[in-house]
Amino acid sequence: MNRFYPHPLIAREGWPFILGGLLLSVLVSCCCGWWSLPFWLFTVFAVQFFRDPARDIPADADAVLCPADGRIVVVERAEDPFRQVPALKISVFMNVFNVHSQRAPIDGMITQVDYFPGQFVNAALDKASTENERNAVLATTKSGREVTFVQVAGLVARRILCYVRPGEQVTRGQRYGFIRFGSRVDVYLPTDAVPLVAIGEQVRASETILARLPLEADGEQQVIEEAAALVQAAAEEVLPG
Repeated sequence: MNRFYPHPLIAREGWPFILGGLLLSVLVSCCCGWWSLPFWLFTVFAVQFFRDPARDIPADADAVLCPADGRIVVVERAEDPFRQVPALKISVFMNVFNVHSQRAPIDGMITQVDYFPGQFVNAALDKASTENERNAVLATTKSGREVTFVQVAGLVARRILCYVRPGEQVTRGQRYGFIRFGSRVDVYLPTDAVPLVAIGEQVRASETILARLPLEADGEQQVIEEAAALVQAAAEEVLPG
């Protein structure tokens, strides 16, 4: 285990809300006394919402870590809509009381980042994965396995922030994004991954192991991944940029 996490305990995205709430709370307290209570409550809420604590990070080479705090709402076989291949899908729903920073689930390289505008239905619903505003990060592990993790906006969330770009290396537990205020993260893994979580389970970013992913693909899975790579390369040639 290690505690690699070069960030403060409060997410930088939260400082404008916290400082603004604190300033208003003090000003209204001076002028109106107890009428400032709602402003103080907002400030306390902002501090708890934007908290961003360090976490112990498992060092297991085959571990795929949870990218967000929250509750597991999906564990199923599905199609990775960004690679068009069969996958193991695991989804984490975050309510407004969860930590909302997202952290890389694997060590590897970012190969593609795609943003899709969309709706803002309840992120706990299955259709949120395909209808809501979302940002997909496609990555390849150091041993060549392909993993997709997707930030999905929710009913209240109106802002997805992503700080990684294609060609960058990420480390497990590294902070890569943030969603305000209530949302979901979908993870798509090769079909030979073994899930270690169940629907309804409460999970913690970077500390909970979502699944075990073999370092090398078996024969059938390797054929699927190679075919997906060819399809993706062909699509990039047809639709440049």
